[in-house]
This record gives sequence, C-alpha cells and structure tokens, in this order.
Amino acid sequence: MTRLNLTLFFVLIAVALGVVTSQHKARKLYFELEQLQNIAKNYDTEYGQLQLEQSTWAMHSKVEEFATKKLQMQVPDANRIQVISLEDMSR
Repeated sequence: MTRLNLTLFFVLIAVALGVVTSQHKARKLYFELEQLQNIAKNYDTEYGQLQLEQSTWAMHSKVEEFATKKLQMQVPDANRIQVISLEDMSR
C-alpha cells in the first residue's frame, strides 16, 4: 500500500508540474499575441497616414507647386498650345 501511495504521489507531482508549465506557456503566448496585435494596430495606423499623405501629394495643386518651384516649369503661352483631335490622328 505504501508503494502505491508513493507512486500516486509522484504521479500527482508530475501532473501538477505539467499543469503549471502549460499555464505558464499559455500566459506567455497570450502576452506575445497581445504585443503582436498592438504592433499590427500601429502598422494599420501608419498605413492610413501614408495613404493620406499619398493622396495629398497626388493633388493637382501639389503637383503644380512642385513643378513650378522645384523643377522651374512654366505653363506655356496660349499661342504655343496645340490641341490635336483623334480624328486628325486617324488620317
């Protein structure tokens, strides 16, 4: 009977250690999951900001301002502008 009790006692200790270990791993993985979700939220926020910035830079006024100031481009005079219709190109 004493051997059976000792065997059951050691089995109980082993199972208890297994439960503690698995709970520790589960908590550690849950904490890591929360961290990764926070990182994903930050990336989503940054992506939204970059989309807004891209749409701002693509606005006609920004393109015109950049062309005028940085590239020193000018709008041509009206007499230098030629309009070509598609009908003229087919001939």
